[in-house]
This record gives sequence, structure tokens and C-alpha cells, in this order.
Amino acid sequence: MLHRLALRVLPSLSLVVTEDQVRKHKRLVMFVPGLIAFGLYRLAKHLLPLSEPMILLAVSGMIALLTAAGAYRVGRRLSFPDMVKADGVRRVIWLLGWIGFAYGVQLSLLVLALLWLVGYDYLKHPDGPAMMAIIIACTAVARDAFEIGCVRRLEAAGRPFPTFPDGMSLRTMIATQGRQLAPWLAIGLGTGAGSAALGAIVDQGTARVLVQLACATIAAGSVTVGAYFAGQQRDGGWVRAMVSTSWMKLFQFWWWPGLAFAATYVFVLAGAVLYLARAESISVVGGCAMSGLVGGVMALYGYYLGHRRQVEDRAQQTVPASMLRCPFVMGILGKSQSFSGRIGLASAGVAFGKTGPKA
Repeated sequence: MLHRLALRVLPSLSLVVTEDQVRKHKRLVMFVPGLIAFGLYRLAKHLLPLSEPMILLAVSGMIALLTAAGAYRVGRRLSFPDMVKADGVRRVIWLLGWIGFAYGVQLSLLVLALLWLVGYDYLKHPDGPAMMAIIIACTAVARDAFEIGCVRRLEAAGRPFPTFPDGMSLRTMIATQGRQLAPWLAIGLGTGAGSAALGAIVDQGTARVLVQLACATIAAGSVTVGAYFAGQQRDGGWVRAMVSTSWMKLFQFWWWPGLAFAATYVFVLAGAVLYLARAESISVVGGCAMSGLVGGVMALYGYYLGHRRQVEDRAQQTVPASMLRCPFVMGILGKSQSFSGRIGLASAGVAFGKTGPKA
């Protein structure tokens, strides 16, 4: 879900996907695939045993894959053959495989785990959870694929973006800053696993799992904030950078994306344990392993977001947001190499970029 974080936290991307026109169009893009997904669910219900988790996830993933292709095409405003030719086979495969199938499966596991937590077990009552897992995953994939398509369309039209949400810059960062990143990965792994161990003090199964998930979410969300500032590599270090930031902004970032995405990953892994591994519950050891993994992932993503924010701040130019939305101005700036990667940032000069999700 790194693409989702990048689209909302990095100013150059969030400026595009939160424009009024894009948001209005996005609502329709999400609504139509949701209706189609409901129809496909009703059809698949009579043809396939959706009470089997693997089959349900495969169906959800395939519907999400087709949704990603359609939504990206709408945002890109090209026919599919032209889109493949312009963007390349590799990027299209990434979109279909990761933003489509893999992301759809993750979201379905998230939905199933949340329903299990409130007592609506998919294995006991498959119809309702299966329907929600397919439809919710489909609409979320449509939203993100459409937003990525809009970003790619503007990029192809000459508007440069310092970061494209496909993970390539993450791999580059790991290769070049592995030594600085390693301590934060260790902190995330250790803090996540250690916090989940508090679940051992609770005897009851569901209550113990709830305590573990809550502790893991709080720990991973907190590590994300520190890793974000460390990734920015400001003068004076990450502690000084945090102290100089208002408590309100720290809380906003800790709440979203810190806690929100940490909880998302915790529930995705919980869904995998419950429905792929067919465990009756989550043990203390299993909870610690899950929480450690989530803590490590959130530390990695927090550091990455801070690093990319530093890249954008370094390239920042004082260009009004109203001018950035003008195709004529963007065409002029896009032709100048001196502006490469330096525009789209001025209207989001707050400490964290976007501090909350928008539809």
C-alpha cells in the first residue's frame, strides 16, 4: 500500500489527486465498478464455492485486476493498446499485478479480519463477508488506479513528478541508504514484536488478540513518525526536527498515516492467519511475529516518505498552485530541464503535506 501513502503524503502527488475535478470524477469511477463487482459476485456465487477462502481471494483479485485496468485507462485517457505502448509493458504489468490483483487480495483480507473481530466470521457466514470483501476491494482499487492514471497522464503531458508511486524510488533508496535505514528497521521490528507481547497478560482469546493488535498499531504508528523525520535528514537530527514541530501536526501524522496504515497491515496479516492458514485464533507468538513485521514495514515506509519529502523540498520552487493547474504554464515548465522535478510543491508547504485522507 506504499502507493496510497505516496499519493496522500507527498505534496507533488496529493496536489493532483485532491483537485476538485479529479475528486468528482473519482466518485463515479468508484461507484460504477462497485455495481459491476456486485453483479459479478452474484454470478460467481452460483458458479464457484466462494465459501472457500482461496477461491474467494482469487475471484476478488481477478475482479480487482480488471478494475485497475479500466480505472487506470479512464485516468490515463487512452485506449488500452495506446496505453501499453506509451507506458510500457512493465508498468502496465505492475499496475495490473500489484495495484490490481495483490492490492485487491490484501483489502479483502482486511475486510474479512475486521468482520471476524466484530463477531461476523466469514467461515460461519460466508455470503455477507464475501460480498463486502469483493466490493470494498474493487472500489478502493478503482480509486487508486484512477489517481495513478491521472498522475501518469500529467507526467506524459510534460509535468514532471519527483516521485512516481510505483516503488522504484523505494528500491533506489534501500540501495543507497541501507546503512541509515537499518537501525530504524531494527527499531520497528523490535518495538512491534515487544508491544504485542503485552497480549500475554490477557487470557481470553478474542480479548488477547484485540490487545495485541492495538499495541502493535500504536507502536508501529509511533515508529513511523520518528522514521519519517529521520528520512528527511534535517540539520540537527530527527529529534530536533520533531521538537520543532507542533504537537498538533505530530498528532495528525501519528494518527494518519501512522496508526491508520499500521492497523491496516495488522488486519491484513490477521486475515491471512485466520483464513489462509486456517488458524482458530492468533497465538501470542504469532501476534508478536505479525506485529514485528508491521513495525518493520511502517519504519521502512516512514523513512521512505521522509526521504522523498526531502527530495521534493530541495527541489521546491515558489510557483503558485493556481499556475500549476494551467496547462499552458505546465507546458512551458515541462520543456525546461531546470524545472525537472521541481514543480507541484509550493501549495503544500506544511510540515507533513496531507494530514488526512480524502476520497
